[in-house]
Amino acid sequence: MPPAPRLILLGLRTSGKTTLGALAANKLNLPFLDLDSLTAKVLDQPSAGDAIRHLGLKAFRAGEVRALRMPEAKSAGVLSLGGGTPTDPDAQATLAEMQKSGSRIVYLRAAPAILRARMVKTDLSTRPSLTGKSPIDEVEQIFRERDPVFRSVADVTIDVDALTEETALAAVLATLG
Repeated sequence: MPPAPRLILLGLRTSGKTTLGALAANKLNLPFLDLDSLTAKVLDQPSAGDAIRHLGLKAFRAGEVRALRMPEAKSAGVLSLGGGTPTDPDAQATLAEMQKSGSRIVYLRAAPAILRARMVKTDLSTRPSLTGKSPIDEVEQIFRERDPVFRSVADVTIDVDALTEETALAAVLATLG
């Protein structure tokens, strides 16, 4: 079988993918990769947000698929996806291949109100609009569009709304059996 990450985390912005991914990788003693960082590198941009702002969402998604197919992504022990990665059909196909190779895909699901509350505590200048609305105002719309897709791609969905970082990490690790 081709190499594949042991654990792949997906979810909307501020759902905890990067934080829990890094913690899980540390606990499992595996390498961690944030796909947004690799995508920015592939697109020769300082960050994923800059890539979206300067190149547009379509070019960013194409770069994201390229990054997802790179050896760096496939050899990561724990991989956190970009917030929209699973919405791209080519990314979905690559994720399905990774599942067949043994990857466990976990959807960190948070309600829009929780995501908005978390987002206001971040640097919004790093989060470009995806719909023309402000990043905070678009959360509900993006959640409605992506939630069914994320549920269909994931092996497991964890509702993280009421979980502490520690209990969310324990729930993620428990998905590995």
